[in-house]
Order: sequence, then C-alpha cells, then structure tokens
Amino acid sequence: MDDPESPGPPRGVEIVITDRRWRARVPDVLLRVRRALAAAGCAASVALTDDRTVRRLNFRDRGKNKPTNVLTYEQPPEILLAFGVVAREARREGKSLARHLSHLLIHGALHLQGYDHHHPGAAREMEAEETRILSRLGVPNPWKNR
Repeated sequence: MDDPESPGPPRGVEIVITDRRWRARVPDVLLRVRRALAAAGCAASVALTDDRTVRRLNFRDRGKNKPTNVLTYEQPPEILLAFGVVAREARREGKSLARHLSHLLIHGALHLQGYDHHHPGAAREMEAEETRILSRLGVPNPWKNR
C-alpha cells in the first residue's frame, strides 16, 4: 500500500495499473501520478497500461492503428499511458522513465484543459505550461537539449 500520508486522488479519480512493469520500473508510481495530477489541477482518472491496449483504443477512437504515448478522453476525464512507448521514448531521449511519466501526465492533463500543440504558437504555449508545472515537481525542462 502507498504512503498513508500522501494525498489521494481527487474524489471520483481512479488510478489503474494494468501493466505490472509500471510498478517495477517507476519507484512510488502511485505517488508520482497523484502529485502530477495535483500540480496540474487535474481530476482525471489514469490508466497505466500497455501498448496493445492503447493501440486498440487509438484505432477504435482515432483511426490510427498504432500505440501512442498518451491518450486522453474528455468524458469521463481519463489519461492512458502505454508502457512500451513511454519507456522507449525515455530511453531514446536519455530521461528517466519516472520523469517522462510525470511529463506525459502533465501533457495529458493540459490536453484535458484545452491546450493543444497542432500549431507552433499553441505548441510553445503548451510546452511553457508543461515546463512551469514540472518545475514545481522538481522535474527539469523536458524541452531542453532536443
């Protein structure tokens, strides 16, 4: 069980881990998820899952037959992360899996708050907000050295 002193997710928020590698590879994964959601002011449920699940949902709901790092759904608010994609990205970018998880949780939370990155100005705005929130969590700017 988690640290009883750590804040729980907001009421109605559920954190589900369906891929055991999240627990094995990310120390204090539940606490990290809770802290990221709180820092972003987000009341979404989170599913830490596998590439196959995310690929299936990405195809069903977005017509893209491939896994992606993070999927968000507005109703009910939910953030799903694919372990394999996230782990490969972290390794390729020389980042810890835990820090990359925090970044992608914030990224998903901001999507749920209306941020997007399809245009350069909007992308810069979203990146700046991600960086600001991540700094409060002690996570370095993910956009440096890219």
